[in-house]
Amino acid sequence: MAEPLIELKKVSKTFGNNVVLDEVDLTIYRGEALAVIGPSGTGKSTILRIIAGLLAPDAGEVWVQGVRRQGLAEDGQDPIVIGMVFQQAALFDSLNVYENVGFRLYQHSRLSAKRIRDLVNQKLDLVGLPGIGDRFPAELSGGMRKRVSFARAIMENPDDPQDHPEILLYDEPTAGLDPIASTVIEDLIRSIQQHSKGCSTYVMVTHQDSTIRRTADRIVFLYRGKVRWEGVVSDIDTVDNLLVRQFFSGSIDGPIQVAG
Repeated sequence: MAEPLIELKKVSKTFGNNVVLDEVDLTIYRGEALAVIGPSGTGKSTILRIIAGLLAPDAGEVWVQGVRRQGLAEDGQDPIVIGMVFQQAALFDSLNVYENVGFRLYQHSRLSAKRIRDLVNQKLDLVGLPGIGDRFPAELSGGMRKRVSFARAIMENPDDPQDHPEILLYDEPTAGLDPIASTVIEDLIRSIQQHSKGCSTYVMVTHQDSTIRRTADRIVFLYRGKVRWEGVVSDIDTVDNLLVRQFFSGSIDGPIQVAG
């Protein structure tokens, strides 16, 4: 069996009176492509933030490559690097692409500016955006901004053998994109997984049917704070689970309560 990279054990999280996660168990294995899906407001993005160490659970345990995390990622030293791609790309508007993609290296490494630019150019080539380092986020399309954020997430310091992301977390990577731009991003996600300079493991939160089918191997379905179903992509159209069937059919009739 593949090596577990991340394990959530009985993880719970509440915001006010809203129980977002309720004793969730989740294991992420090295080399897999996992999609966490479900209706809006069911805790999918919260799971990503807990995995990333940006948010601490109220109860339960988070294990990173066999080591239990205490507090947030910034409070200790996770044994692996976890990269995250935010839904809105989260680029710095006042910095150009070179500065955005290489931001962590400019701030936390002793590499020369020229070396960092060369490394940034390699990552931009990998995400299909050569020659745009001098542009600013406002000059890029939505799909291009997404790809720049991918390049930033896989940036590493070649002088530090420990500074390579072992897992990428994608929060709605195709949200707001047209079908063609979505296909470009979906292909890129798979390409990064398979590239020797990319990252072989990822977890994705998405609700877009094509993104689920084209980029996921295993699926976890979340509803009302609990994992209600796990399976593989080939199970989608034959599964008996009524929650899953309603989600993919888009029907308003079924066990998923429609807000509003």
